[in-house]
Amino acid sequence: MESKWMLYTKRADFEKISARFHISPVLARIIINRDIKEDDFSLYLKSDLGLMHDAGSLYGVEDAYNEIMSEIKKGNKIRVVGDYDIDGVCSSYILVKSLKRFGANADVRIPDRIKDGYGINDNIINEAANDKISMIITCDNGIAAHSQMELARKFGIKVIITDHHEVYQEEGKDYLPIADVVINPKRSECKYPFKSICGALVAYKLMEYMYERLYSKKMYEDGELSDLLEVAAIATIGDVMPLVDENRVLVKHGLKSLMNTKNLGLRALIKATGMEGKKISAYSIGFVIGPCLNAGGRLENALVALNMFMSKNSDEANEYAMHLKELNDERKDLTAMNVKVAVELAEREYAEDDILVIYLENCHESIAGIIAGRVREALGKPTIILTDAFGEDGMIKGSGRSIESYNMFEALYEVKDIFEKFGGHHMAAGMSLKKDRLDEFRKRLNENSKLTKEDFIQKIWIDVPLPFSYISLDFVRELEKLEPYGNKNEKPKFARKGIRILSKNILGKNKNVVKMVLEDDDGTRLDGIYFCDGEAFFEELKGNNEIDIIYYPDINEYGGRESLQVIITGYKIKNI
Repeated sequence: MESKWMLYTKRADFEKISARFHISPVLARIIINRDIKEDDFSLYLKSDLGLMHDAGSLYGVEDAYNEIMSEIKKGNKIRVVGDYDIDGVCSSYILVKSLKRFGANADVRIPDRIKDGYGINDNIINEAANDKISMIITCDNGIAAHSQMELARKFGIKVIITDHHEVYQEEGKDYLPIADVVINPKRSECKYPFKSICGALVAYKLMEYMYERLYSKKMYEDGELSDLLEVAAIATIGDVMPLVDENRVLVKHGLKSLMNTKNLGLRALIKATGMEGKKISAYSIGFVIGPCLNAGGRLENALVALNMFMSKNSDEANEYAMHLKELNDERKDLTAMNVKVAVELAEREYAEDDILVIYLENCHESIAGIIAGRVREALGKPTIILTDAFGEDGMIKGSGRSIESYNMFEALYEVKDIFEKFGGHHMAAGMSLKKDRLDEFRKRLNENSKLTKEDFIQKIWIDVPLPFSYISLDFVRELEKLEPYGNKNEKPKFARKGIRILSKNILGKNKNVVKMVLEDDDGTRLDGIYFCDGEAFFEELKGNNEIDIIYYPDINEYGGRESLQVIITGYKIKNI
């Protein structure tokens, strides 16, 4: 994909900020580039749990506390209804473990991704009525479950909704289901100071409020419930929440605590994924541990992950963890195979299309979104992957992933008559339609496209054009203050023009690492590492030994010694 390098030019008194917060001017510049205001630097740089917002400011928690305690005192049955993704599973675990700690007669029901679809449905309500459930508490779903709430009311089942998804509006007012209590930071009446929290943190806040009312201390101080903060942090990363404000504090603490977690299931999963004894970062959760937790809901049932969290002994925990690892390995194989097929189809049959609409006959519908994302990354175009809907003859379901310049939800809305069902936002969407309307769908999307050549050029934002001479061991360690990296807090990008390659070698059995000795224009030399197809990189250079690079500095530890190196993440060849 063609790219355009852009340099942040945001202004501030970096020397003043540097002196005030005891950081380097370069670090101050990077933080300002993340849209952090100077008055919020303390929250950004510190990780005191006391900086997290008061659970009591979530609209509805007091009413929920009274309703739940009434059910507990009567010994009535309470059922948690979650969702099949990482946030839904983590939310379910937080609620059911806390409720049992409070003495509740509680169980949990997670919808099956294929059979039930997303969130609470009529079958789940009917099951609850048959099981003599007195109260349902939803997590990570429910804010749009209007007909289901009416059905629950007919059965006399109380419902507390905890959710974080967007609240529908009608004539400028919140359009809420008729539940007994609705807790959602995005409600208009809610004064909670930070809206971008995941479903698991909403659930955690409700339980934290109850705990403080019951025991007059913080829930994370309770050894029996100490893992809940870790689980909320995992969900925050896995659901791609912005790592700013209290999410940043939560994730910092959660990652640190995970290194010595008391949760047997998490311990087992950390070991199964090869992370035991290693530093656990946001990347580790997002790309190693998190996909395993999601794999159960994708290929089998989300209860596998929930049962792992709730394991009472190591043997049980290891069994669930290994099964999740195996499911994720299977998911990776299926994904790679289908991505290859989809890219080949796109290049062979739809090369002229602005928006790729690709039907894959033998694709598992739960991985359509992952495949769409990979194809978009490979080809730089908005991509929709469709496959046959399970148990629905003549129907196809799909997921789409977009680029910044294309609002996928608005584009789908323009052709909404094609769909049986659809939803989404700017960058992602899901839909179902009759198979015989596939060609029409592809044609109309592309006919409506207003994308230009410029829209397909990826913009890469550079923090600082940093000379090699500025880089030191202390500076690399100072950059750790920016962690954890993730949504809205990306790893910093540095750039330098006119870098000379003094030597280069291909390493690795797959020839996918290039090690170089680099020299910038003031004569400072550093080792450089570039992860790529080494032979293709050499071929592209064609004897040129001067490149512009995007990089970040790193410390290489070998034989007990530390040395500086730069990791190259992008390059342009001079004179080409």
